[in-house]
Amino acid sequence: MPLYEYECQECGKQFEELQGFKDKPLIMCRFCGGAVRRLISQTSFSLKGDGWYKDGYANKKPAEAPKAKGPEAKPASGSPKTGSKNSS
Repeated sequence: MPLYEYECQECGKQFEELQGFKDKPLIMCRFCGGAVRRLISQTSFSLKGDGWYKDGYANKKPAEAPKAKGPEAKPASGSPKTGSKNSS
């Protein structure tokens, strides 16, 4: 259940109230009976550092295909190297 903060318009007291998401907001102060308003408070949850989006969520690159291990992947042993210059 979320914890909401309220402030009384009459006496100025601030208080917290546990309420469900579907519960209606309070309209009356529990101390003096005056009108209250819900406050927007800072959450205790924060993302620090590089962030989850940069580190993993946004990385949707396709995986590289594994390299072939067949005979065309390796040159045959004893075959001459092409394109090399001999300095004799």
